[in-house]
Amino acid sequence: MQGAASSIDPAEVAKFEAMAAEWWDPNGKFKPLHMLNPCRLDYITTQIAAQFGRDLKVPRPFEGLRILDIGCGGGLLSEPMARLGATVVGADAAERNIPVARLHAEQSGLEIDYRHCAAEDLAAAGERFDVVLAMEIIEHVAVPQDFVNTCAGLLKSGGLMLCSTLNRNAKSYMIAIVGAEQIMRWLPKGTHEWSKFITPDELYGLIRASGLDPVDRKGMVFNPLAWRWSISDRDLSVNYVTASVKR
Repeated sequence: MQGAASSIDPAEVAKFEAMAAEWWDPNGKFKPLHMLNPCRLDYITTQIAAQFGRDLKVPRPFEGLRILDIGCGGGLLSEPMARLGATVVGADAAERNIPVARLHAEQSGLEIDYRHCAAEDLAAAGERFDVVLAMEIIEHVAVPQDFVNTCAGLLKSGGLMLCSTLNRNAKSYMIAIVGAEQIMRWLPKGTHEWSKFITPDELYGLIRASGLDPVDRKGMVFNPLAWRWSISDRDLSVNYVTASVKR
């Protein structure tokens, strides 16, 4: 079901189709996401808890919340959200990702509604969510403003959109393209196009134009000595994440 899928870039979908079977291999083609996942989950859970007044110390703090993970891949974010009690819809335009995600959720004893569709399809069907996760996806869509507009339309009043991407500058080119793809070979060459990276101010502009209010942005910084990622209030030079609210 992809009749309204104007934001989909077929070439980008094909890249991730080719890597679908490796989603849950921590040393495979998605190794960078496995390394980044604890950091981005920390940001996601903190923002959701703050927006909806939830206590992260209780067993299922997100009970009653409906969360959309758009561009869900194999479910690296969908599964933790389900474990925290949320009702989760995971959507992906790459068809081969969905069976991988479904199988892993079943093996993990989790109920997650995985769908092969685009954000536009969900919006056309009248779906609404408390939280929309658009993590590491906007740099792969055809028209970023259209994509953000669709995400905004999928939110309930008072809903929260969390969107992460890559900044566009010389440093991000050296780290994300030259370093990650060409030297470290953490990702296949051509996974990212530097020209599609978006600066934080540009993303804030897209968010405001969609009718949402940006409320926070942070950097996600990799420390090669400690070999881990952390959240930064100041360094948004490469990876960063934003939070915005539908008033």
